[in-house]
Amino acid sequence: MCRHIMFIIYIFLFLICKTFQENIKFGPGLKPQEIIMPARYFVVNLTSIIAGEPSELPDNFAVEIEGKSTKKNYCRIWVNKLYRKDGTFIVRYKNYETCFDLSISLYYKSRHIKGSPFTFQGPIYSDQCNCPDQNFNTWLDRYGCPKSYDSINSALKMQNNVNMKVTVQKIIERFHSPESTSFCHYAVKNNKVYRDCYGKHVGFNMFSDNILLFLARKVVLPDMELVVNLGDWPLVRKYTEPLPIFSWCGSDDTLDILMPTYDITESSIENMGRVTLDTLSVQGSIDREWPKREAKAVWRGRDSRRERLDLVDIARANPDLFNVSLTNFFFFRDKETEYGPKQPHMSFFKFFDYKYQINIDGTVAAYRLPYLLSGGGMVLKQESPYFEHFYKLLQPWVHYVPVARDLSDLKQRVLWAREHDNEARKIAENARQFANENLLPQHIICYHAVLFSEWSKRLVNDVTVRESMTHVPQPSFSCDCQHETSVHQEL
Repeated sequence: MCRHIMFIIYIFLFLICKTFQENIKFGPGLKPQEIIMPARYFVVNLTSIIAGEPSELPDNFAVEIEGKSTKKNYCRIWVNKLYRKDGTFIVRYKNYETCFDLSISLYYKSRHIKGSPFTFQGPIYSDQCNCPDQNFNTWLDRYGCPKSYDSINSALKMQNNVNMKVTVQKIIERFHSPESTSFCHYAVKNNKVYRDCYGKHVGFNMFSDNILLFLARKVVLPDMELVVNLGDWPLVRKYTEPLPIFSWCGSDDTLDILMPTYDITESSIENMGRVTLDTLSVQGSIDREWPKREAKAVWRGRDSRRERLDLVDIARANPDLFNVSLTNFFFFRDKETEYGPKQPHMSFFKFFDYKYQINIDGTVAAYRLPYLLSGGGMVLKQESPYFEHFYKLLQPWVHYVPVARDLSDLKQRVLWAREHDNEARKIAENARQFANENLLPQHIICYHAVLFSEWSKRLVNDVTVRESMTHVPQPSFSCDCQHETSVHQEL
């Protein structure tokens, strides 16, 4: 009898270990020598063993990440554990110096999960290390990037045999209007970044600077020139010469070449840095699981479009369905008495105390959509002529619930969601899955890298750095580059 019981216990423990092994999802954080990121991350899925007690998981799951530096027996590493309230964890860690003998230990109830610890001899470089790989295609493979994107191929189909010496002059002649447009002409030569900016308001060049410098620290970029629009509105109208301007937002009436927005790009390359909102943090900062969320649609924002005022009218007429307020008046200051008073900003993470989130255009597309999709709520998305680089991959009634441009069916959409809770929850889950497959930092970095690579192949002139251009330097950081394919630079 005892032998029989012991055999059952052995089988039970074996299945638990096997379950752990099967449910560790390898993310880029478990390939730290190959994928250098500001914050490395991976996902651990424990849903199959929690036995209906997900609330106890945060106390029972632990992570330790340790290493050595060249001068000390420890390495400066910041570890962040995010619980998604569904039995899965996102683990993020940021190393501030080159680490060796890195060890990642995962524990459940103080015992190693099978496969733990994961060990790496090193070197594990910090994001600030300027140690670029020589071979771009090899780097793409190691980083886990796809060879191509349909959206990039489509965006560049009208750009062939481009002579930037001629093209840049055409762009300046057509679009240089200091009071209304701002853009920068970039040159990447020998993996160094230079720029010349035009317009009165060019402060947003910091975002395009940052992504180019980030990539140049990881891999030797192809020599290229490009013009980046620093405003929200796309510039190149259809049925005009398709001049190649890179923009953050597109529209049905324009032909700009789309990049990921400055917002999601900055949140990706400043992960665990100066930003708090990103597609990872929003998943681990939510207080309520779906059944505990309030069945209302929530929205906060400024008065940057007439439909936002209409949204306030709809919400006031249906307070049981909506939690909506304007936080600032700029475009319709004469309406503040009618639509005010303005309310304090709500923490973005508190949006997900509600089941439904409204995404409505501002001046152009609302750049908050990636974070709404990540948060596990059902998104009510206004029909719009504006779009970001990933919108065409989204499917209505699969990843979001469509709402008419004039919001005339918004109330009916919320009522539908209330009456079809399972379907609404499934759409919310699909949205989060979409974000995790397309909008995490690794995806944003890969998209930029492939876009710039494909663009460089279409240029026919040798890249020259004009005398008027400013060199954009890499941040000063001491790092001993040791991998064989790197370009060693003394800083």
